[in-house]
Amino acid sequence: MASEAVTLTVDGPQGAREVRISSPSRVLWPEPGITKLDLAHYIVDVGAAFVAANGDRPVSLQRFPDGIGGEQFFSKNPPKGAPEYVRAVPVVYPSGRSHPQLVIDEPAGAVWAVQMNTVVFHPWPSRAENSDNPDELRIDLDPQPGTDFDDAIPAAIELRSLLAEVGLTAFVKTSGNRGLHVFAPIEPVHEFLEVRHAVIAAVRELERRMPKKVTTAWWKEERGERVFLDFNQANRDRTMAGAYSPRALAHAPVSCPLDWEELENTDPKLLTIGTVPERLKNTGDPWARIHDEPGTIDGLLGWWARDVAAGLGELPFPPDFPKMPGEPPRVQPSRARTQP
Repeated sequence: MASEAVTLTVDGPQGAREVRISSPSRVLWPEPGITKLDLAHYIVDVGAAFVAANGDRPVSLQRFPDGIGGEQFFSKNPPKGAPEYVRAVPVVYPSGRSHPQLVIDEPAGAVWAVQMNTVVFHPWPSRAENSDNPDELRIDLDPQPGTDFDDAIPAAIELRSLLAEVGLTAFVKTSGNRGLHVFAPIEPVHEFLEVRHAVIAAVRELERRMPKKVTTAWWKEERGERVFLDFNQANRDRTMAGAYSPRALAHAPVSCPLDWEELENTDPKLLTIGTVPERLKNTGDPWARIHDEPGTIDGLLGWWARDVAAGLGELPFPPDFPKMPGEPPRVQPSRARTQP
């Protein structure tokens, strides 16, 4: 029997391309019955906004060959047989090793990624030709047990105000789960470690202003019922789901850009593969102008210098990173040896 397949015509800046989707009836999200072909159509529908947010960046593909309940893995470099309109650029990982990483430049590239069973797209905060210098400052607001999406909202609003004090314009999107992602466009003139320090300065200041509501504590046992401000998403090769990327959760949610004015009335569970295309058509893309006026992190680096002078320096890096200068010990507090 001939293999089941369909071909989609995908418009883009280089004209229309034909993208073959094999096994189009494969169910990726069992609960709503969303198939691989449904996902491909979703990407076509949001294609221009998706590429504006995630294109021209190194990207990692989170792939689920047997649907979201099965095994998963990440692809970073183009596999054999990738079409000519999918390119790669060399990037440097935390180990110091350099390797080519995928770049999506047009909607057809994202649809091809769906053909490869990609569900979640993880773009870097830097551009393909300047991958060492981020052009986005990103902060992940992650509600901890006992808190929820509604607890992240006031933290995001205060963070927006805080960033405005240092000349940065903040944009917000749902994480696709219970949290929020706050982005600020920045001039790509600082490398990752400096941007990390700017993020740490921002979240420390937010923690001072909302100590009962948010925390920078890296160890889960110290966070309590607060929203965790994940500063480690600012590191090299650390990414979060991109704008308009689906998430591998049962109801097929999307990490969806919002206008600040609608944030307090948003139910993230309603922003799904099934609803976001119509929303985008009716309301437009809240992030359409995100990179029109990038700011600088100079003000945040001033706060970082102030905190260092006061005895506050580095925070822990992710466990798979090499030991970094000035980093505190990577020992979970409950497992640390007590001193006699």
